[in-house]
Amino acid sequence: MRLIEQVWFQRHQSKWLLVPILLPFSLLFLILTALRRALYKVTIFKSYKVTKPIVVVGNIGIGGNGKTPVVLYLVEQCIKQGIKPGVLSRGYGGKASHYPYLLDDTSTSMEAGDEPILIYKRSGVSVVVGSDRVASAKLLIEQGCDVIIADDGLQHYRLVRDLELIIVDGNRRFGNALLLPAGPLREGMWRLKTVDYVINNGGFSTPKGEIPMTLLPTVIVNLLTSEQVLLEGFCQRNPQVNAIAGIGDPQRFFNTLTKHKFTLIKNDGFIDHHHYCVEDFNEYDDQTPLLMTEKDAVKCQQFAKSNWWYVPVDAHFNEQQIQPLLNDIIELTK
Repeated sequence: MRLIEQVWFQRHQSKWLLVPILLPFSLLFLILTALRRALYKVTIFKSYKVTKPIVVVGNIGIGGNGKTPVVLYLVEQCIKQGIKPGVLSRGYGGKASHYPYLLDDTSTSMEAGDEPILIYKRSGVSVVVGSDRVASAKLLIEQGCDVIIADDGLQHYRLVRDLELIIVDGNRRFGNALLLPAGPLREGMWRLKTVDYVINNGGFSTPKGEIPMTLLPTVIVNLLTSEQVLLEGFCQRNPQVNAIAGIGDPQRFFNTLTKHKFTLIKNDGFIDHHHYCVEDFNEYDDQTPLLMTEKDAVKCQQFAKSNWWYVPVDAHFNEQQIQPLLNDIIELTK
């Protein structure tokens, strides 16, 4: 864990000594973001509404909270209802030749970023990346999409949205609850009261008003051959593995593996959206299975080895608790 993340999420006294140093910058961040919201509110900064409904799946903090599995879940549910969804994303970490950029079967994570590639490969729906989310949304509408799901973009007020979701890391929550850079928050916790739904990802307990969600793996997939094996059976044959993760909270992935009875010989956590190269794997042998997240796998495909596997996860909800959200999306598309 990086030093700044220890400041945000660990309450050791030695780390908290940095907080007073960073607080003035957080105050400046508060002023600037509040001014920006006010300028949108009084229409000095213009917001634009497109012709199809926008559903934003976002968060108020830094790091991965489980947004992408929620996006994939909503895409799947829309398709079941005969609704054609499209997904837009900032495409963080990618550099395309032009924007907005519509993904196709030749797109790479270097062009589009890791999460958009993951979403496109898993779902097969239209995915567009670009910093101008209004232009991206219009391009998705040209593809015939009935509803547009925004992967992140809660703070992108230029695009008018019809439904807002916040995904909360149920274990880390909001850390020290301070704004950047003294804390992990991009907006204050007041924002929780303004959105339509709050989804709690894997918390030990779920506060009132939040929808509990669990991310569950069932299979493990080989990077080279795409062979799928049930996770339980794989573990019985290969109980000792190595693991890497370049996500918002790598420890969450490692905990998932140990929970499923794997013994981790070696594990390395990388920063979110890390661009992997061959040298990152020099300390791993060619026999012991190396496990990674699906998000990591899309960036390691070109130099993968036969003992490399990824563990996809799916979002699971209580049907009764998630149904009001799904009903709202269906209603928006009528």
